[in-house]
Amino acid sequence: MAISKNLRDRILTGIVLGAVAVGDIIYGGVAFEMLVVVVSAIMLVEWVNIARAIVRRHGLPVPVLGLLGSLGAIYCGMTLAALLIIRGAEHGLALSLWTLAIVVATDVGAYFAGRAIGGPKLAPRISPNKTWAGLVGGMVLAALAGMLVAGQGGLDLAFAWAGAGLAVVAQLGDLFESWMKRLAGVKDSGRLIPGHGGVWDRIDGLVPVAWVVAALVLLSR
Repeated sequence: MAISKNLRDRILTGIVLGAVAVGDIIYGGVAFEMLVVVVSAIMLVEWVNIARAIVRRHGLPVPVLGLLGSLGAIYCGMTLAALLIIRGAEHGLALSLWTLAIVVATDVGAYFAGRAIGGPKLAPRISPNKTWAGLVGGMVLAALAGMLVAGQGGLDLAFAWAGAGLAVVAQLGDLFESWMKRLAGVKDSGRLIPGHGGVWDRIDGLVPVAWVVAALVLLSR
């Protein structure tokens, strides 16, 4: 089967982004903190741009933009804090790689299962391309990836079984961003990443997963 240029660009860009993310997670320290701050700041800029588009498109009063901007600051700030909490936790390296692996596996499994199987749509009014088959495919691959990374990283057995559930959380994050973009009438959150759109487009699933994992880390202390 021939690979389209768009898919090829997505794969190549994904490999580069993945290598940078994994390398930074492994290195840790200030380098990781700086990357997380930069990513969160870019995501906030993209959020504000989408908020402006929503206000203009629906003729909303200007104060609504301030409200949306404040919500965006909370959304991005929580993500920044969550990623730092995870990396700074006991077994933080393994936990960070495990979190990333689950989100990536969810995206890959959902993409290929959705294209191969098709079937009923998951949320046609929000994201017409997502299917229930894609969700199941993402859950299966996330479960396998979670078991593999948890086993190799010496994480507790509970982490080995959490992948499928967090795949659902990742899909909810994806759907939330899709809903925001649909309100704004835009296809992507930005144009920074070739073949992928904006930063938020790439980490929309990571955001709520990071929140959940960070919350579990804090509760376990």
